Amino acid sequence: MLRRTQSILKRFGEWGIPLKNEFGKLKRKMVLQIISILVIASIIGFFINFAFIDGVLQAPFADAFIAFCENVLQLDYYAASNAYHVLFRQNKSLWLAIGFILLLLIIFYIALSRFTRYFHQISSSITMLADESGKEIELPAELDFLEKKLNNVKYKLEKRARDAQEAEQRKNDLVVYLAHDIKTPLTSIIGYLSLLDEARDMPVEQKEKYVTITLDKSYRLEQLINEFFEITRFNLQSIILEKDSIPLQHMLMQVADEFYPLLAPKGQKAIVKLDEDITIYADGNKIARVFNNILKNAIAYSDPNSTIEISAQSENNQTFISFTNTGKTIPPEKLKMIFEKFYRLDSARSTQTGGAGLGLAISNEIVQAHGGTITATSSNDTTVFTVMIPTNS
Repeated sequence: MLRRTQSILKRFGEWGIPLKNEFGKLKRKMVLQIISILVIASIIGFFINFAFIDGVLQAPFADAFIAFCENVLQLDYYAASNAYHVLFRQNKSLWLAIGFILLLLIIFYIALSRFTRYFHQISSSITMLADESGKEIELPAELDFLEKKLNNVKYKLEKRARDAQEAEQRKNDLVVYLAHDIKTPLTSIIGYLSLLDEARDMPVEQKEKYVTITLDKSYRLEQLINEFFEITRFNLQSIILEKDSIPLQHMLMQVADEFYPLLAPKGQKAIVKLDEDITIYADGNKIARVFNNILKNAIAYSDPNSTIEISAQSENNQTFISFTNTGKTIPPEKLKMIFEKFYRLDSARSTQTGGAGLGLAISNEIVQAHGGTITATSSNDTTVFTVMIPTNS
């Protein structure tokens, strides 16, 4: 029991919960309990000593002892009186010592019982955490700080369980959507290929039309299959960084140029604004993936004919890269969940152009692996994603 409780307390220390100073209330109560027991025991001891040996009850006690010796032990009055004198009158110190030792044993037992009761209560509370009990953890008033900590841990564990369950449900729903979506382009591909196979003498214009449609459906099918692989990789991958010095402006210009085919149809533009040459020490491929995911998200939710501004600045050995786009304001409750895996900001995209809901979640993990942060703010139809990377991490 003691080892288990020590392990529990050690674990609280690992969680950053200071316990040493907070045990003061418990210590004071235990000291007061021990002092109270000592006072009561001393009063009882002195009462017995002065009442039965040197006090008002001395004569009745002596008469009762002598009568016991005469009637039970068959001693004469002189022998019984001498026995009382030898046993009690001449050995008061011995009897006091024996009584004091017995009282100490009683005090130790009572104090130990009260102390172990706290361990039992703490152990029961930990069991409630392990059993995921819905009840509130309740401890004595002197352990109120520990009660708050345990309930706080309980709430966090419950929230993690709920978040994991919601993420799993979103993933399952997504798989169902993707499986359903795969059937549509696959059916079209098979249908158009069958027509091309059966009508070998089909006019060239019509054949080109069917080939174009089939190719578009094939690209869509490839995208959906890639999203299935993305879901699997997200749960299995461990992020290993291969860092190198990267000229930030060159990378951001390259990322913006690569997205021109997605920007042009909606009349959008992506411009890069850097006031100075900034070099970061990072994994180029993975940081590029972060920028790609953020820019792709900005394009999807930006207004037509709008401009996405990419800027960066370096201060205090930290580099801040911001992506600012104009579009519908993201509600605060959705903004909090935007970096969770399998979360889609717009559920209407789930069967059309939306991804697996992993882009921003993966970006968040990559940035954290670099020792940085990624945040999002949205107000007045303007959304800003900001990536912070230590300049020389």
